[in-house]
Amino acid sequence: MSGPAIEIKNLSFSFGSNRVLEDVNVRIERGDFFGLIGPNGGGKTTLIRLILGVLEPAGGEVLLLGGKPGVMRCRAGYIPQEVSSNISFPISVMDVVLMGLSFQRGMFRYFTKEDKEKASRIIRELRLTDLVQRHIGELSGGQRQKVLLARALVSNPDILFLDEPTASIDASGQNEIYEYLKTLNQAGTTIVLTTHNVGAISTYIKSIACVNRQLHFHPDGKLDEQILMDTYGCPVDIIAHGIPHRVLQKH
Repeated sequence: MSGPAIEIKNLSFSFGSNRVLEDVNVRIERGDFFGLIGPNGGGKTTLIRLILGVLEPAGGEVLLLGGKPGVMRCRAGYIPQEVSSNISFPISVMDVVLMGLSFQRGMFRYFTKEDKEKASRIIRELRLTDLVQRHIGELSGGQRQKVLLARALVSNPDILFLDEPTASIDASGQNEIYEYLKTLNQAGTTIVLTTHNVGAISTYIKSIACVNRQLHFHPDGKLDEQILMDTYGCPVDIIAHGIPHRVLQKH
């Protein structure tokens, strides 16, 4: 495959009279580990949904893996920000992971032995074997997030989108998730991740963008406190979780 993983040209989007994104332009190469930061309401999640074709832009163009998002999203994995909805639904960890193959298998069709082997393999890789028959509602927030990661990965996607993937996970669990994502990225999977935890991802990302209605792209993944203040509209401290600590001149 050739061409960028994501290409966005002159994108705009509004909810009614509220302009959420304006004149967004960015090109994300295949194999990138791309971080997307910005304040709540700044447009991060909306941008992800536009890239996946869940929302339609008011103007501009979005290409995912070289094609229309609605067509190509079957080759993408996605982990939403909210993990607590519908947790009372009576479904096991294994069943949740198998749902990640629904695009390939079709809804309401039986999963094959091969499907179950794929699910078991990714469950083992994420160290969820002891939870495989547990009800999803019995798990902690961090455990549920890992199950959703397994669901997103079971179809072996070309690109993986994660919206605040470690929001409900403790520090050791965050490191485990990021190290796993690093391994996936090194194997060729493109990673797109939204987060507020800039310090935690600083040693993993390859490129980063600040979004607050408009988007500023930094292909070398470097930030400084002034850029974060410009993006969030207030002073922001950077706490590095590793070295080197990367900095950049202001926009």
